[in-house]
Amino acid sequence: MDSIIRARDIQREFGDIRVLEGLDLDVRPGEFLAIVGRSGAGKSTLLAILGTHDLDHGGRLEISGRDTALLSPPELAALRREYLGFVFQDFHLLPELTALENVILPAVFSGRDLGTARTQAAEVLSRLSIRADETPTTLLSRGERQRVAMARGLANGPSVLMADEPSASLDAESEQTLFNLLDDLRREQGFALIAVIHSRAVLERADRVLELRDGILHEVD
Repeated sequence: MDSIIRARDIQREFGDIRVLEGLDLDVRPGEFLAIVGRSGAGKSTLLAILGTHDLDHGGRLEISGRDTALLSPPELAALRREYLGFVFQDFHLLPELTALENVILPAVFSGRDLGTARTQAAEVLSRLSIRADETPTTLLSRGERQRVAMARGLANGPSVLMADEPSASLDAESEQTLFNLLDDLRREQGFALIAVIHSRAVLERADRVLELRDGILHEVD
């Protein structure tokens, strides 16, 4: 099976500190890949590179067979919109917008049909038990804001969903509910999930667990 993401010899430095030391990674369609590691190991940096938000790295990154280093900024933005979805650790929700408006925001910038995007967003929010007219600051708990961010990451029907600690704000029951839904959606839509995770219960669900240690990814049995 061809990889949707292929990374080779990825290196990243911040000043005199080398965070990633020639890292290799293949991400296959539909798989759940969990990334673990100590605080400061570079997990969020790795997600930023794989998501093409951090371009100041060495090595080669291909997404759907395209070398990202050869793409112009508009081409890279189009590739990101078509193939990648993101769930950020601090949510990045706009407080003045409703849950539904936050979720369809990627569709607004990508030029997708807003009617279709609104219908899809409402369905995902419903499955996540979030009212479409709620707002992040007045009615939503931190856990509910996390689920809105998850719905937004899925709004464009990505091939890969990248999530940085997606269940950090949830209790154990809500976490299991969230990942039950993600498992269902992955089976239905075929997207890969790359998640930085510490929850042991969630790690048991992953197809592969990789530990980022000393700038390299190591398979975890």
